[in-house]
Amino acid sequence: MAPHKRHLPAVTVACLGNGTGFARQAEELPKNFSFIEEESRIYEQWEASGSFQPSSTATGDPFVISMPPPNVTGRLHMGHAMFVTLQDIMARYNRMRGRPTLWLPGTDHAGIATQMVVEKMLKAEGKSRLEMGRQAFEERVWQWKGEYGGFITQQMRQMGASCDWSRERFTLDSQLSEAVKEAFLRLHQKGLIYRGTFMVNWSPNLQTAVSDIEVDYTEDPGTLYFFRYPVVGSDDHLPVATTRPETILGDTAVAVHPEDDRYAHLVGEECEVPMSGGRRIPIIADRYVDREFGTGALKITPGHDPNDYDIGKRCGLEIINIMNNDATLNAAAGAYEGLDRFKARKQLWADMQEAGLVIKEEPYTMRVPRSQRGGEVIEPLVREQWFVRMQPLAEPALKAVADGSIKILPERFVRTYNMWLENIRDWCISRQLWWGHRIPVWYVFPDEAAASASEDGRSSEYVVARSEEDALQQAQSRLPVCRHGQGAALRQETDVLDTWFSSGLWPFSTLGWPDEASQDLQRFYPTSVMETGHDILFFWVARMIMMGIEFTGKAPFSTVFLHGLVRDGQGRKMSKSIGNVVDPVEVISQYGTDALRFTLATGTTAGQDLNLSLERVLGNRNLTNKLWNAGKFLQMQLAACSDSELAELAAAEFSTSQSLAELPLVERWILSALHQVLDRVTAAHEKLEFGESGRAFYDFFWAQYADWYIESAKTRLYSSDAAVSQTTRKVLVYCFRTLLTIAHPLMPFVTERLWTTLPAQQQQLLIASQWPSHNSAVDDKALAQYQALQEVVSSVRNARAEYGVELGRKIPAQLLIADAELSSALQAEMPVLCSLAKLDEAQVSVSSSMDASSSSGESIALVVRDGLEVRLPMAGLFDVDKEVARLNKQREKLEKDLAGVLGRINNKKFMDKAPPKVVAETMQQKVDAEQKVSAILEKIEQMSGMAKL
Repeated sequence: MAPHKRHLPAVTVACLGNGTGFARQAEELPKNFSFIEEESRIYEQWEASGSFQPSSTATGDPFVISMPPPNVTGRLHMGHAMFVTLQDIMARYNRMRGRPTLWLPGTDHAGIATQMVVEKMLKAEGKSRLEMGRQAFEERVWQWKGEYGGFITQQMRQMGASCDWSRERFTLDSQLSEAVKEAFLRLHQKGLIYRGTFMVNWSPNLQTAVSDIEVDYTEDPGTLYFFRYPVVGSDDHLPVATTRPETILGDTAVAVHPEDDRYAHLVGEECEVPMSGGRRIPIIADRYVDREFGTGALKITPGHDPNDYDIGKRCGLEIINIMNNDATLNAAAGAYEGLDRFKARKQLWADMQEAGLVIKEEPYTMRVPRSQRGGEVIEPLVREQWFVRMQPLAEPALKAVADGSIKILPERFVRTYNMWLENIRDWCISRQLWWGHRIPVWYVFPDEAAASASEDGRSSEYVVARSEEDALQQAQSRLPVCRHGQGAALRQETDVLDTWFSSGLWPFSTLGWPDEASQDLQRFYPTSVMETGHDILFFWVARMIMMGIEFTGKAPFSTVFLHGLVRDGQGRKMSKSIGNVVDPVEVISQYGTDALRFTLATGTTAGQDLNLSLERVLGNRNLTNKLWNAGKFLQMQLAACSDSELAELAAAEFSTSQSLAELPLVERWILSALHQVLDRVTAAHEKLEFGESGRAFYDFFWAQYADWYIESAKTRLYSSDAAVSQTTRKVLVYCFRTLLTIAHPLMPFVTERLWTTLPAQQQQLLIASQWPSHNSAVDDKALAQYQALQEVVSSVRNARAEYGVELGRKIPAQLLIADAELSSALQAEMPVLCSLAKLDEAQVSVSSSMDASSSSGESIALVVRDGLEVRLPMAGLFDVDKEVARLNKQREKLEKDLAGVLGRINNKKFMDKAPPKVVAETMQQKVDAEQKVSAILEKIEQMSGMAKL
């Protein structure tokens, strides 16, 4: 019987029960894995099965990941693809290890990004949010969210994200909004939230404060402007340099270094601000001044520069704001009022030039802060905002990492974390937007008339409340009745909260907090791992830790896993301007999800950036093809099996030493090697070393299982002895089942599809299957003996290639094996050895004497290792004349190359003038070329000797 020639009957896709306690295989696999068609079908099957939800019967400790919520406006990019891949690997692995696993997904309302998108749409319609009013605008944004906001979650499904979509959260969900109000209320009650006037990043186009993470810095060509600052009461002046002349109008001091002798006589004097109508400011001394930069004298503008703001606070300087919210100059700028900041710069400098105050201009590279949303230049401005006092929150967060409650991977980022928190500043949490969590503050006025008369809707008295009704009750009960009785008027704060405020509550607000009785909160908090990019360690991760400890008394997660950036193949950051952005959706459509996931998972380690090339993705697409072909091969071997035989295969188990001991060498070897790689993969997952897990699987599957075991097994599969072939099938099925299982977290789609081809004890999806038992039996002797067999085969294959023996021609050989036990083992596997090495088994002899002579005339001795040698009688096995001609042609080329090298060496001019490194390289080239020529000549001589036989 030749089972590999039989065709499988076409049956339904689902596994079929046959009444014998196992499920029969599915329909015949097509030639290739049709990932475009199959992936969506498989995903729908997973989701419909409920596999993404935490098991109610699993007995292990819960494993919980809170997905970093992508912007609701977003589209999948490689950063998203990276976190989806790594988090899905963790979820699938822990689910298979029997832990109730919750990967909780969601999206962020993304205040600025979403508002910009909708305002752009309105503008195209000839409308504006100001014309619509706040309520109508918010309704329009919710409408947009309903129509387009789920796009990125659909793309994450394409990546195979096995998160519990039934628990999907949105940061503006009603329950999460209640959590935000509660957090604000509690922080305010503790005195940790206050309203104050400080410097912030200001977006003139959006007319709102923005967070540091929403500011990118670019290196732009600019100008360093040198000018004279007139000293009052003298003809002297201070030479000053600036990159922003327009801010001169907001100067409130000029500073010099206290040890700078050039200007020491001017400290304490006053100077006159150019073009200001005679306004005077002091000349002060401060150690912040860099004597080597510019002129060594620094203009101080506390209202428009972060460093100057610190100096101004330290020295008690006046803060003058010269800009409106739209970056035009205000009345404090005098004659320049109404001008755009950059137009004002040109006009002011021209006026100073006319007044004789200009010294010179020099080109200068500037570090310019720009908004991530649109690229406009951010202005540092002093504005009244809401702030959180961070130091009291930072101290417990520092302690949690220091005492090991939270582990940060890689550990080098602990230093960064500590540095940020030890030097933390108060957090500006208010944004001048309409889309977001509106700050739960109500300003209280004596009556409606007073409220209407307020320009900004704010008063000196306010209450923090969960609702307007609550606010009114507080106002009536707490504030003086003589001023605020039943007729008190309320106006809610128009600002919304920074999106990082609601995101900071994410690990516990998504589980039901502040409802302490929430079952999800009690079961799944604290979470297990927070996996995200290292670039938001401070902006988000640290804030989650601070908020988690503050509101729950517990660190929100035990491990922080930080992945690196995904760069292009040349190591450059992906950028639309460069044109090197790789779209993961396009990669998936070309190579399949599994190939992309495997590339992302194995291409980096924690904290390290990944240089992504499509060549690597293609290489891993070849891996999915190899896996698919192995599945097709196995399916063909099962085609002719009876139900009882399939039931045996489904029940096959080889984890014990006893089950291994009864098997032939080849099977003991592959099972031992499989159990070793299983342990290696399991350990890698436990240490979150996903690259190591993938590489261990790849190396074993490709180099051992596919290239060696399948080829070795073919000699038994077609044996006339049914017991022998069935044993081999058992091992093949057991190995392939284990391989699919350990590969599943990284390559879920192709492994799930191949899983349906295996006979199984029960009808169960691979995603819901158990992880194989590790620490299984390993036969070290079998590993060593089969390695010897591999070395013999490799030596023979190399010799055949070297001497040009026809690929299909079987040749005789003599094996000299000193070790009797190894000799016995290899002789027992002689059909395998001969099949792999293309030896003629009828003409293979084995001897224990290492000085035995060949009985086949002239032979070539291949020393495999000490005590193991192969002798091949090569005469007559190939065309000697043809081989000698080929070698002579090769010799001529090598001798020509050698002559060129000798020509340079014999050239005295070259040897005298060439750098020592070049000379050394040339001498090494001579040695290498001579060795190659010598080897060719030796081989030609050997060939010529054979020709005489």
